[in-house]
Amino acid sequence: MDIRTLPEEERRIYNSLRAKYKLTFDTLKVQEKTIRLLKVADIEEFLDGKDPFANVEEFPFWVKLWEAAMVLSYVLASVPDAKEKTLLEIGAGLGAPGITAAGCGFSVTLSDYEDIIMDFQKVSVAASGLSNVRCIHLDWLNPPKMESFDILTAAEVLFREEFFDPLLNVFRRYLKPGGTIYLAHDARRKCLPLFMERAKEEYDIAGSKQCINKDGEKITIIVNRLRAKG
Repeated sequence: MDIRTLPEEERRIYNSLRAKYKLTFDTLKVQEKTIRLLKVADIEEFLDGKDPFANVEEFPFWVKLWEAAMVLSYVLASVPDAKEKTLLEIGAGLGAPGITAAGCGFSVTLSDYEDIIMDFQKVSVAASGLSNVRCIHLDWLNPPKMESFDILTAAEVLFREEFFDPLLNVFRRYLKPGGTIYLAHDARRKCLPLFMERAKEEYDIAGSKQCINKDGEKITIIVNRLRAKG
């Protein structure tokens, strides 16, 4: 990626991030769409041994391109009539699903809670040559007034039970009537079945599994589709 091709503002953001981190771009190709994702180059050094399955409160989930996010990207790319739909990615992190969806024609809003996360997102959006994406702060505990969306989506956001109710409130607030929610998680997430048990009071839930082999390890990703009852 030739950084000189970025717009001035995103080039400034990139240079500011480069002063703090070793950076690289991941390329993700979904169908005929190719997106570029800015990320920390040496994730292991950045994480300093933190395990996402040991202590979720200390793990910076945004820094990694999760297998669940890649699977979700493919799922969203198969949704029909993308150019007629709006999409909100919740807890977007690097934003692979949302940016992929934008490449397929969705009007996309990426949301997260820290400026640094959105800085990475903004550079990725520009590097991917997209203009149909905005990046916003979204605090689940104090969600702002905003329009509703045809699709809500998220990958690897279920890791603390105290956030179940705030997340469900975000769903109620921002999902259009008749809209769809797509969630993707590693099957090892202990909170996943607990959340779905809570959510089934309000939503009809369908699920599918996809297995990925990575570095000799079999990883099972569960994709859930939620639609409001009634």
